[in-house]
Amino acid sequence: MQAPAAADAPPKGLRWRTWGASLPALIGNEPFGRLLSRVVRDVDTAAGAGVLLAAFLVTNVERMPHGLNDFLGARLTIKNFLLIVAFALAWRFLCIGMGLYDRRVVVTRQDETYRVIAVASIGSLVAVVFPVISETDAFGFGAIVCFWLGVAGVMLLHRSLARMVLASWVSAPEEIVIVGTGPRAAKIYRELCADTERRAHVVGFVDTHEHACAEEIRVRTLGSVDQLETILMRRAVDQVLIALPVRSRYAEVQAAIRTCSRVGVPATYLADVFDHPLREPRFEAAAGRGSVVALPVAADDHRLIVKRIVDLLGAVLGLIVLAPLFLVLAALIKLTSPGPVLFAQPRYGLRKRPFRMYKLRTMVADAEARQGELEARNEAAGPVFKITDDPRVTRIGRFLRRTSLDELPQLLNVLRGDMSLVGPRPLAVRDVHRFTEAALMRRFSVTPGMTGLWQISGRSDLPFDEWIRLDLEYIDRWSLRLDLGVLLRTIPAVIRCTGAR
Repeated sequence: MQAPAAADAPPKGLRWRTWGASLPALIGNEPFGRLLSRVVRDVDTAAGAGVLLAAFLVTNVERMPHGLNDFLGARLTIKNFLLIVAFALAWRFLCIGMGLYDRRVVVTRQDETYRVIAVASIGSLVAVVFPVISETDAFGFGAIVCFWLGVAGVMLLHRSLARMVLASWVSAPEEIVIVGTGPRAAKIYRELCADTERRAHVVGFVDTHEHACAEEIRVRTLGSVDQLETILMRRAVDQVLIALPVRSRYAEVQAAIRTCSRVGVPATYLADVFDHPLREPRFEAAAGRGSVVALPVAADDHRLIVKRIVDLLGAVLGLIVLAPLFLVLAALIKLTSPGPVLFAQPRYGLRKRPFRMYKLRTMVADAEARQGELEARNEAAGPVFKITDDPRVTRIGRFLRRTSLDELPQLLNVLRGDMSLVGPRPLAVRDVHRFTEAALMRRFSVTPGMTGLWQISGRSDLPFDEWIRLDLEYIDRWSLRLDLGVLLRTIPAVIRCTGAR
């Protein structure tokens, strides 16, 4: 089987154009997006009530001669508490009424900012009801100003954080292969092209039978259903959409589903039931296509939000705490060998999307150019390249590799969303091009990680087959608990330098 060609890189600058989109536009209307939208609404509601209470307290500090408890007992009466609850409900309906969660109204980040400011302004006017109804001067003009500044700041801040979580998931258009070229496939293709809200790009069509199809479909036909496996290994594909007639071509539909499962690419088909070897099929509503069945090849539920939040917090905390160590290591690298401090190498990430993985440089500056000379000395079985005493490794580089300190800059990749703290190890382009089995491609169905089952089980001491088995086991067994266990076991593995070369 031919080696897979390099995947298409995301258009330059797309990540920053995505950053400029509004949060509702990024979230979308899929089941996962609707869940996240409800979370955003609840956070906004809590922000309105919480900031109102905070403004009430901040502007009345001088009225607390006997402590906060006395003040709360005197000022936060049952009547005022009910007023806060009523305000929270009014605030929620105000946010909804201003279209803050409607992706058709709030398209850009600028639109969203304007509407947040407008909501804060109108909400501040509504808050004037407190001094009127409560017949107290405890909530005056100063509290209104504090509320306006605070609630606008909190809402914009939590949207920025949510945008950081989502940025890596929507950094490139969804690449789709349609199985079929008949009327069904043509209809779905036209609907995808007309759907401006869904960022989808049809890579091409796959079909064994020839149809009297439109020219735009005919020229984009990639091959037959039998060639689907090779196509998925060569291209970066996010989803295969099966549009074959079920009754007359059942065997081909089932073959396409099994191929997708083997290669690790999610498949979607119109609502019929088929044998699927990985995970449970999920019925979904798709705009313009009625009910479809999604066939995930890896976990894709709300737990990924928690995983991404943990990644962001871990990356930020790690970069801050390790900053002094980075400076020391950078100085040692510069003093012991010529060349840059950081080494960036193309690797394949989620769904074979290429990215540049960062490491502290452990080899001479022309190490990649000299690899061809050393291929005959490769000690590793399979497509990977490993030499115990690689002559290209510098003196400080041997120490960095043995202690795994050279991997620390990958916290930048985690922050960018290219990698996670835990996941299969991202492979070099050279290694992936030597894959000969479609099942190996399933490791690209999840985001690669800094550490994983391979790192805590022996690393370079393990044969390639065992390495891949551990990667696929991680994908099939993934849970937040498993990630936590891997992170905790990574620390002693690094201290022992197990399998590090």
